[in-house]
Amino acid sequence: MRVISGFLGGRSIQSPKKNRTHPMSDKMRGGLFATLGDIEGLEVLDAYSGSGALAIEAISRGAKDVVAVDIDKNAVSSIKTNISELSIDNKIKPVQTNINSYLNRNDTLYDLIFADPPYNDIKINHILNISRHLKNNATLVLSLPGHEGVLLIKGLKIVKNKTYGDSQLVFYKKIS
Repeated sequence: MRVISGFLGGRSIQSPKKNRTHPMSDKMRGGLFATLGDIEGLEVLDAYSGSGALAIEAISRGAKDVVAVDIDKNAVSSIKTNISELSIDNKIKPVQTNINSYLNRNDTLYDLIFADPPYNDIKINHILNISRHLKNNATLVLSLPGHEGVLLIKGLKIVKNKTYGDSQLVFYKKIS
């Protein structure tokens, strides 16, 4: 896997070993960031972070900082290795815990949240909790299986839905 664009563009990153993650393809990540446009200076949460590819891509494209949360110890180990090898330790904070537990322990609000949950275990209550941690006019990008219906979330407006093979990205905006 590699970083697509930004100051880290072209650099390789490792994926977790023995992991249950479904890495997002380069094409899908490229489409996600092309849709978002400028993310300079944003505070980002990468829920279900896996390898940290979205967190790293966000930093490479100018995000201020990222909290990368994953429950899997191999995933968090990969994130730590990746951010160390890329010398961005001060930009990404890896956290090993359940995303719901993490959110329930703090009241931080984010400009941008990525939620790429395990497709075989999507917990709606977690997604709803994630959505409560958006600043006004902030964006949530939710990755879902392509066959899933789009999730309607109170207080969020769907602004775009893009399909990539058997996956889809749903872009939400928090309305004030």
